[in-house]
Order: sequence, then C-alpha cells, then structure tokens
Amino acid sequence: MKIGIDGSRAFLKNRTGIEEYSYQVIKHLRDKLESHQVILYLRKNQELRIKNQGFELPENWKVKVISFPRFWTQIGLSLEMLLRPIDVLFVPAHTVPIIHPRKTIVTIHGLEYEFCPKAYSFWEKIYMRCSIKFSCKWASRIISVSENTRKDLMRLYNAPENKIEVIYEGYNFNFQFPISNFQSISNDKILNSKNKYLLFIGRLEKRKNTLGIIKAFEILKEKYQIPHKLILAGKGGYGEEEIKDKIEKSKYKEDIILPGFIAEEEKWELLKNADVFLFPTFYEGFGIPILEAQSVGTPVVAGNNSSIPEVVSVKQGSIELSDQKSALLVDVNSAEEIAEATYELINDNDLREKIIKMGLENVKRFSWEKCASSITKLLNK
Repeated sequence: MKIGIDGSRAFLKNRTGIEEYSYQVIKHLRDKLESHQVILYLRKNQELRIKNQGFELPENWKVKVISFPRFWTQIGLSLEMLLRPIDVLFVPAHTVPIIHPRKTIVTIHGLEYEFCPKAYSFWEKIYMRCSIKFSCKWASRIISVSENTRKDLMRLYNAPENKIEVIYEGYNFNFQFPISNFQSISNDKILNSKNKYLLFIGRLEKRKNTLGIIKAFEILKEKYQIPHKLILAGKGGYGEEEIKDKIEKSKYKEDIILPGFIAEEEKWELLKNADVFLFPTFYEGFGIPILEAQSVGTPVVAGNNSSIPEVVSVKQGSIELSDQKSALLVDVNSAEEIAEATYELINDNDLREKIIKMGLENVKRFSWEKCASSITKLLNK
C-alpha cells in the first residue's frame, strides 16, 4: 500500500503545538509502516532541514518536495494527488487538500477560533472555518486529540460520530538535557538560579490569556509580596503588542521576563526549576505543555475549560475520578482566582506535594508511542 503523509508542518525551525504534534507523530511512525511504501510530502527547503536535524528515514520512506510557495495544500498537494495518486493520505494538521484519495485521515486539534474569535483576524477565522468544515465532510476518518474536541466537532460542524476517533497526544519525556542549572540560557535575568519564578510557555497571544497571567502576577506581588519573577516564554502571536504594552505599564515590569522562543534544552531547564507552571488559557484542543511540566515534577495551574479537565483527570484504571485533578483548575476570566491558586501551590507544601505526585502519575497515560500506534491501526484498516 502507498501511504502519503503531509509533513509540511513537522520540520519548521521553531515548532509549537501543531508543528510538534506533526513532528513527533512522523518520528514515531517510522518503525511502524515497514510493509508499506511511504511518501513524506514537504515544502521547499524542508528536506535540508531534515538532514540537518539528523532525522533518518527508513528505506521504504521517500521524500517528495512540492515547490509551491502559496496555497501549498490546496494547489500543490492537490496536484500531486491528481498526478501521482496514492492509497492513503494522512494529514496531521487540520487541512485536507481539495483533491485527495478516498481514504484520507486528518487530525483536527481544536476549534479555538470559534471559542476565542477576538484572538484571530477575520481572514484567519474564515480560512480555518472553511478548511476544517471541508475536512470534516470529506476525510474518511477524523482524529480528534481529545473527547472535548470530538464533541465540539459534532456540535458545531455536524461531524458524524462514527467518523471520529479520539487519540490523545503524547509529550516528549526522553529529554537528555542538563536541568540542574541555567548555563544554556542566554537571558542574563534568568541566569541567576537563586531567582524563584513562575512560568508560562506558549505563544504570546490573547488566546493564551497572557494578559490574565500578568494581572494575576501583579495581584500576587501586591497581596502576598512574593519574591518570584514571571517568565513568559514563547514567540509572539495575535495581540502581542497589547501584551508588551501591558508589561511596559506594569509596576512590576522589571520582574517580568520575555526570553522569546526558547530552544528545547532551555525549555526543560525552565520547566524543571519553575515554582509553578501557569497555563490558564481560554481554550485548548489538548495542552501538551501541562504534561511536560508535570513530567518533571512542576505543579500546574490551568484553566477549567475545554479539554483541560480531561487531560488532568486522575484515573483509576479506565475509570475517571471526577473529583480529583492533577492540577489546580481555575476560572480563566478571574485573575484573582489564578493568583490564589498559584499562591496555594507556593505556600502550602502538602498541597504542592500532592499535586506534584498526582501529576507524575497522570502523565503515564500519555505517550507519542501510544499515539503513533493508534494512528498506525487507522492507516492499516
């Protein structure tokens, strides 16, 4: 069988959520499709990036570069499907090409633009809505990364229930980086490991509730005089200028650090040494950063919305213990509630240790290996 995989989002220089998902799934599929011919579709210059990253492909895999600078999926990939048909197409990131094989499997990560419309431009919303509706209609199977996203797809886009398979994402726990000091981090304000800090990792954009995090930090400084810094790590997104303006006007701007996009080894250093990881976002299809923080024993404050309660639920076998969560969940619209939950984790050692222990247990439910194995079963059906 000839299987095609859209790898256009997997080998970007600075990967975030969907790009990381694409990369990890492709990485873990390499040893699972031995009996098939696999074609990995890439954009121009991405093949060189694969080589530079030392990303080796099995002999039964080959790379096909599609040199279409614009409308890569709907024109470039569609033409490839027309001229050189395949048996199965797997799209890890939302958008099915107009021309595609009958058996096309697509992963849909979430409908953030429907729930946080102010965080997206008009044209972004139009593009996402049209492309995902098209994918729901024409894909033979839809992979949803959470039960919450599955319900959203059924309710908002009438996606057939029997077409959707929930396959959880994983997280990268096989890191081999130093996590006892900060010597790899270039920002001088972070180099002093004596500084306690709160941490957020993600795009600096409105959807991630960065403004709410800053407000909560100001409350913590005013009410409890905490000695902590606040590190907001990630590249800019929609609304970045408003966020930077808020920081500039803050009484505590000297304690708020923006290191920008951080490399993998820096990320793990920051996660391991943070007092609390803050992730009170307005909507998440899944929420990989929560698992990454939990995996290194850092307690989490997260939003009580979308897929987050599902991801942090404590389970006994296959039974969810609905009254137990491995993170403190808050109303994301209340900076006061975010601040109070954060202070509880800073101040209450018993609670802190309980949440850390539950987090370490929770992450055992998720892995990229499990994710890729489930996707392989769909590809082989």
